[in-house]
Amino acid sequence: MTKPTIKNTTKSVTKKTSTATSAAMSLFSPPLSSPPALVPIPPTAQAAHTKLAVEILHHDHLYYMKDRPVLSDAAYDALRQELLALEAQYPGLVTPESPSQKVGAVGATPFAKVPHATPMLSLDNGFSPDDIQAFLLRMARFIGKPVLPLFAEPKIDGLSISLTYDHGRLIQAATRGDGHMGEDVTHNVLTIKEIPHTLQGKAVPGQVHVRGEIYMGQGDFEALNHDRQAAGLDLFANPRNAAAGSLRQLDAAVTATRPLKFWAYGLGAHPDLAITTQSGAALQLKSWGFPVNPLNTLCETSDAALSFYEEMGAQRQTLPYDIDGIVYKVDDWQLQKQLGFVARAPRWALAQKFPAEQAETILTAIDIQVGRTGVLTPVAHLEPVTVGGVVVKRATLHNEDELIRKDVRVGDRVVIQRAGDVIPQVVNVVLEKADIAAHENRPIFQFPQRCPVCDSPVERAAEKVARRCTGGLICPPQASQRLHHFVSRRGFDIEGLGRKQIEALHGAGVIKTPADIFNLQEINKTLAKPLEQWEGWGRLSVKNLFNAIAAKRQVTLSRFIYALGIPKVGQANAQLLAGHFRSVQAWQQGILAAAAGEDFQAYQDLISLEGIGPLVAGELIHFMQDPRNQSILAALVGETGCLEVMEEAAPISTGALQGKTVVFTGTLQTGSRDSAKAAARA
Repeated sequence: MTKPTIKNTTKSVTKKTSTATSAAMSLFSPPLSSPPALVPIPPTAQAAHTKLAVEILHHDHLYYMKDRPVLSDAAYDALRQELLALEAQYPGLVTPESPSQKVGAVGATPFAKVPHATPMLSLDNGFSPDDIQAFLLRMARFIGKPVLPLFAEPKIDGLSISLTYDHGRLIQAATRGDGHMGEDVTHNVLTIKEIPHTLQGKAVPGQVHVRGEIYMGQGDFEALNHDRQAAGLDLFANPRNAAAGSLRQLDAAVTATRPLKFWAYGLGAHPDLAITTQSGAALQLKSWGFPVNPLNTLCETSDAALSFYEEMGAQRQTLPYDIDGIVYKVDDWQLQKQLGFVARAPRWALAQKFPAEQAETILTAIDIQVGRTGVLTPVAHLEPVTVGGVVVKRATLHNEDELIRKDVRVGDRVVIQRAGDVIPQVVNVVLEKADIAAHENRPIFQFPQRCPVCDSPVERAAEKVARRCTGGLICPPQASQRLHHFVSRRGFDIEGLGRKQIEALHGAGVIKTPADIFNLQEINKTLAKPLEQWEGWGRLSVKNLFNAIAAKRQVTLSRFIYALGIPKVGQANAQLLAGHFRSVQAWQQGILAAAAGEDFQAYQDLISLEGIGPLVAGELIHFMQDPRNQSILAALVGETGCLEVMEEAAPISTGALQGKTVVFTGTLQTGSRDSAKAAARA
């Protein structure tokens, strides 16, 4: 095989192949011609597989669709490894619906769905040096000869994107989605300076699909979170979440304000190109004007690949962006073609993950945090310890099941892991001989049956992992967070009411329910110390706030439904519900009618809506049946309510905009962007 000449974009690393590797390369054999016989599946294995599949698909949805993962990469990888081990032992567990056969996730989304010309598959993972040797041996056995060299790339912790160029002009950008169908984010991608709108040079094909990673640098991430904290907004958990959340904005003008960057790493469909290697593709991408990571390396031997992995592992803390491993790809495209694909990954590539950074410390206490929707999360308090350059004092324990599984007790020595999360996680208890007796004598943490804040009963549905406080708006942490959600940008969008202002007003007992916000001017007259005299407030700011509140007394139904903060009802589902019911009265009556059960038409009509299944319907019914929520709705939109919820415009099935995606960017001369979107949607 002729060694490609690599300049600027890559460097070539060559080391003498080890004796073990050489021996492995000489022991290749042809692939099996028939599948192994199926092994009977015990009920315990079936139950374990089902539980793992449900949990993995749940975390896939949080990661790919919500941009809010709650597990570290290492914890998620451990779940997948456990599932794959079960499927290896019992092949009958493998079905098209198994997470092992799926890539990413595509669900209800405001973005148009577009097919990929060639699939954007995931990668198999490796976790040890032996995994590289096994990877090489598998490929050698499959095609009957060694497959070196490998093209090695730092694995950027960002968001994969596919860019379609027609005669050199960028015409479409799509996220990975489920690997076959992604989300059209073209207008948002056009705001990223590092992605060329037009390809440079003379060797421009008729059409080509460029693959790459959109990411956010660590310095830019910290600056963005600093600004969001000052504005009272939610913080992003890590740079990957910030990049994904920024790219999936409905308003491209918001994306344009975010410091997103890009590395190109490969090509999808490329009918007009004569490139024969992965390293050659990197050179071609650079010649077209794409940023290509200068750390990319051509490895002639397995030892060279492992050396590069170790070098990057030692260097990762000094890089201005996050990497979580190394991706190895067979350099020769003809060999890639021969190796082909399995269900969700190419045979010719492997992602070798870095181990999560860990440290040991003492767990001093466990307390319970209550979120906006009432979910109770156990949090470990720790003796301060440095993990990955950050002093850690708290770590998440995720949920009751994790707490029981790990058997974590106050006073235990525990392993803490930080893998890009703001709140690290407790991995396990250190149970050396000297610790076992002390651990057994410590009391087991009892998950509360009543909310530790408001003393309301705690419930856990049979199919759910989390326990939830039933207190709703009488629970202070829920109330404060729900009020902030109510006035957020996609809710009532009241300028001057950020998180800090809401916390101050709620903490002082000035506002307790959403209706109090619209009565704030009258409430202020009764305060012993009016708002104008509060620290950080003034006569002008209070006047502006009252004016901003008054301007929002009329609201669309979709905004109203979203603002209520019903679990599983985000912006997309709120728009679906508003378009179906059209008025707030019809919405309330329709949900209450659906509460009659599955045998009634109202329930069937509700779950037949695209994006509204039994889980979402259950949350809507639970919300609407709660007397406290009925009281809140009456105060907002009843006969004596303070709001006018406008009837949603009837959807039009024909017209010039049918089947088209409409994007508003820049500043509109008349009206707001949201009113323009509502008109286009109607």
